Amino acid sequence: MASNIKTKPVTIILAEDEEGHAKLTQKNLQRAGINNPVQWCENGKVALDFILGRDAFEGDPHDHDVLLLLDLNMPVLDGYQVLDKLKSDPRTKHIPVIILTTTDDDREVRRCYELGCNIYITKPVDYVEFSNAIRELGLFLSVIAVPDGE
Repeated sequence: MASNIKTKPVTIILAEDEEGHAKLTQKNLQRAGINNPVQWCENGKVALDFILGRDAFEGDPHDHDVLLLLDLNMPVLDGYQVLDKLKSDPRTKHIPVIILTTTDDDREVRRCYELGCNIYITKPVDYVEFSNAIRELGLFLSVIAVPDGE
């Protein structure tokens, strides 16, 4: 049986306010064999601007063929606000969102799933554990399919 799934390069949007975590995440995704383009966004507003083609990204929307790795605790717009805005907009509700955060409270996990996140991952605080978790995430990302936005 032939598959109708089209595979296209997916841009990974990394919404993370801590530059060190962002660099470590990118490095460990590469170690896991993920060579997709990664767009680092230092806060939730920049992530939404990139996806919707606003402000610094005017006229260049990225509302398809993307996957969002989203931290919750960010300035300007936090991850909850970004998730809510994405999932309530018909143009962006299909975008897969993986929460990647240090928050492990059950209520917060539930809230993110209720808002529409696809996966919730708690970042280990320990450097080695964090590196290993991101490499495992990279292995997972290498086999998932993302819906075609067209």
